[in-house]
Amino acid sequence: QVQLVESGGGLVQPGGSLRLSCAASGIAFRLYAMNWYRQTPGKQRELVATIFRLGTTTSADSVKGRFTISRDNAKSTAYLQMNNLKPEDTAIYYCNANFSKQSYWGQGTQVTVSS
Repeated sequence: QVQLVESGGGLVQPGGSLRLSCAASGIAFRLYAMNWYRQTPGKQRELVATIFRLGTTTSADSVKGRFTISRDNAKSTAYLQMNNLKPEDTAIYYCNANFSKQSYWGQGTQVTVSS
């Protein structure tokens, strides 16, 4: 059974930092591209960052220079380090694993940026 379990969300003040984790099981993690998405009520899910299986990364313009995606294949875990958080980063953050035609999602973790 495939599971992606996110953790690390919470409430943080503007300018603060959080690190999200996505622990995967039931898949050959090293083969998968890992993505972080976010969604707010009434809006489409937005791709935040991607790390491909060989380590190449991409990120949305809105988070460049503030968010860093990484992975640890030995732990089957992907991370999203979020620095200098802004109120507009408030959302539910989801991790996603993609390989060929296989795509799996976690349950999401809430990030709230507020003073």
